[in-house]
Amino acid sequence: MVAHGLCDPDKESMKLQQNQIWLKGSEYYRIVQLDRAEVQYKIMTDALSGRGPHHQVTKKEFCRLLKGAVLLEAEACSSQQQQQQQQ
Repeated sequence: MVAHGLCDPDKESMKLQQNQIWLKGSEYYRIVQLDRAEVQYKIMTDALSGRGPHHQVTKKEFCRLLKGAVLLEAEACSSQQQQQQQQ
């Protein structure tokens, strides 16, 4: 049985949290709202812009979407943003 908020995209349990950003291929998935049974998320081509269509799926469907995705650390996103501001 999978505990609340856990996802196993590549055999490593990861707790889903609101505002997490996942990278899969060239697309970024940001969790906008996380409920017990569903996930609302955005798909973005640029993680820093925050622009992208909203989607709503079950938690199980979202975990399937994340297969092969990489969780981006908050520090990595903020340092990327700082580099873009300096240019």
